[in-house]
Amino acid sequence: MTEQRPVRRRGRPKGGSDSRERIIAAAVHEFGEQGYDGATVRSIAARAGVDSALVHHYFGTKADLFAEAVGIPLRPDVDVPAIVAGPRDEVGDRLVRYVLEAFEQPDIRRRGVMLMRTAIGSRVTAPLLAGFLSRELIGRIARTLGVPDAELRATLVASQVSGMLLTRYVLRIAPIAAASVDELVRRIGPTVQRYLFD
Repeated sequence: MTEQRPVRRRGRPKGGSDSRERIIAAAVHEFGEQGYDGATVRSIAARAGVDSALVHHYFGTKADLFAEAVGIPLRPDVDVPAIVAGPRDEVGDRLVRYVLEAFEQPDIRRRGVMLMRTAIGSRVTAPLLAGFLSRELIGRIARTLGVPDAELRATLVASQVSGMLLTRYVLRIAPIAAASVDELVRRIGPTVQRYLFD
């Protein structure tokens, strides 16, 4: 007689009513101790005392869970590949506009400024954010370029965008803070375009 394998049921994997909160708490600890690259969905699930399938059920990918755990207001891993895949001569403008228009929304601006302020002064948050951006933004942009210095180009884009956000929304330096989105796209977009393709 052959042994029958248990039938896997459809629907949400088993977990207590507080499972989502325990997963987020475990993720905060695991990302803090291991960094973005070192933390895994499996290790976070083990720390939370749940099956890794439940982590995926609630949060999808590790990037989704990280964004939830630290409050990242944008999802460059989701949005940027579509921008880069668009018309090549518009990528710089579209990338700058995407970030600025997102930060013009009060909730995203509030959370984004909080995250930037925290990252600047924290030995824990800074490497976490850097790891996330390296893997989910810079790495994804670099893979689409297909040139030997792609990672440097993508990092230059990240430095331009983060500098723009810091100057406009955290330091609030008057000319940039007061400029319209269209004006900043017109002036900064070509620089981002040059970093990517020239």
